[in-house]
Amino acid sequence: MPTATPRAQSGTRTWSFRSVRSLPGRAWRDHRLFTLVFVPAVLLRVCAELGYQWQVWFNDSFDYIQNTVHFQLDTTRVSGYSIWLKILEPFHTYALITILQHLMGLAVAVMIYALARHRYSVPPVWATLAVVPVLYDGFQIQLEHLIMADTPFLFVITLAMVLLLWDRRPPSLVRCAVIGLLLGIADVLRSVALPLLAVFAVYLVIRRIGWRRVGALIVMCALPVVAYAGWFDIQHGQFAMTTSNGVFLYSRVMTFAECSRMSLPADEKWLCTTVPPDKRPIAQAYIWTSGGYNDGMRYTAPLGRYGASKFTPVPNKLAENFAIKAIEAQPLDYLQATWDDTWRVFGWSRQVFPQAATYDEYLFSKHPLPIASYNKVQIGPWGSYAAAYVEGNPYTHVVEPFAEVIRLWQRYVWLPGTVYGLVLLVGFGGMALAWRRVGGEALLPWATSVMLIVFPAATAEFDYRYVLPAVPFACLAAALSFAPGTPGGNWLRRLTEGIRRERIVSAGSGSGASPSDAGDDERDLAPDSA
Repeated sequence: MPTATPRAQSGTRTWSFRSVRSLPGRAWRDHRLFTLVFVPAVLLRVCAELGYQWQVWFNDSFDYIQNTVHFQLDTTRVSGYSIWLKILEPFHTYALITILQHLMGLAVAVMIYALARHRYSVPPVWATLAVVPVLYDGFQIQLEHLIMADTPFLFVITLAMVLLLWDRRPPSLVRCAVIGLLLGIADVLRSVALPLLAVFAVYLVIRRIGWRRVGALIVMCALPVVAYAGWFDIQHGQFAMTTSNGVFLYSRVMTFAECSRMSLPADEKWLCTTVPPDKRPIAQAYIWTSGGYNDGMRYTAPLGRYGASKFTPVPNKLAENFAIKAIEAQPLDYLQATWDDTWRVFGWSRQVFPQAATYDEYLFSKHPLPIASYNKVQIGPWGSYAAAYVEGNPYTHVVEPFAEVIRLWQRYVWLPGTVYGLVLLVGFGGMALAWRRVGGEALLPWATSVMLIVFPAATAEFDYRYVLPAVPFACLAAALSFAPGTPGGNWLRRLTEGIRRERIVSAGSGSGASPSDAGDDERDLAPDSA
């Protein structure tokens, strides 16, 4: 009969039947706090699913759906999400899409918690606290319920990071290739993933992983990107991911660009404006409008004359050339504009930005966004692309009291930007203590979080939606920075021990005993095996 306790043999464990039966009990003891936090988060997502059947719309959602039905790559944004929707199209339901996205959000929390506990032995309280924002932030739950690419993007990036950091040993060549493939998939889900390849590759170089493995990661990341660009070339005549990067960068610089300080060829001067920089509208006004009034002054958006065709190679290239010249002529103004939009991330309260219409689309509201007029088209018996996708009614069905519960939750439970900033500072502090190891293991998630908020501000404009995928990585970095065995963890342990000794000394002084007596008493109470 096997023994009742596990026995170590040659570095492995031999388990008895009794010990195997006790595994669920031990798992519950080890992870009960996480389980108690996780279950209500599941119920909140069930509430969102039942309250808003079966999806909520954002204005970009209709483009994704239209491109799915036509199965055509979009010129404005990468269409990897439309490819994902095409895979799910035979089921003809939005419920499957949003349920999978809610499961992805939950899986992100599980992966971060498991990594912190398995690889770094982070105490259960801190590992659980690190996943509270992704589990409970009302805007995160709403983002998962939108027909948008952000949640699948977050899931793929998290999976790539967990695969890289899961083992103490350097990742194998095959694992690096898989991680690179995941990064390539993320690139075709959201273009903000493009600089993350550099973040991962630099991290591997700093950790001296080896050039073959770094090369495998880069090559495998390039495969989905090159395949996508080739497909885009077949459809639109240009080997690229989109034909909009120049337009978006142009909108970024138009908040400060002054043509009098630039040397422009004749075919680009029409892109200038005479409106003083302090009277100009927000950046995206130069993409989506042809003009209007801002602060009492009329402005025009030069690209507006192209209408929808602005996202074609010629105007996109002209806009890109103009933007590069503006940055070269006014680098400090460009850095200031990037800093200002990045700084918006850390505000305590959410402001109505970039405008009321867009901000409202990030809310669970009593009257969800209807089907956009440009999405309406007759396809067989269906009156819109959204209806053709499900072969039925595409409108959101609001069901009480579930909808009211999730509305109230989102109104009061969300992570303020200031708290996110403090989490980043905690992670940076732990990395500073690990300066000899170039920030330690927390470097990768911390740099990923920062890149996800800075890159949009540098290439387009701030948006609250862009912040949510950055938060889990900041929380992971903070947890890893002070994990046991790290310089931050050692500093925290010494600090805790010092506070404990001070309390013992204070207690001994209060009772008339000397500090040495207090030490003797403590030793007397210790077990013989201590």
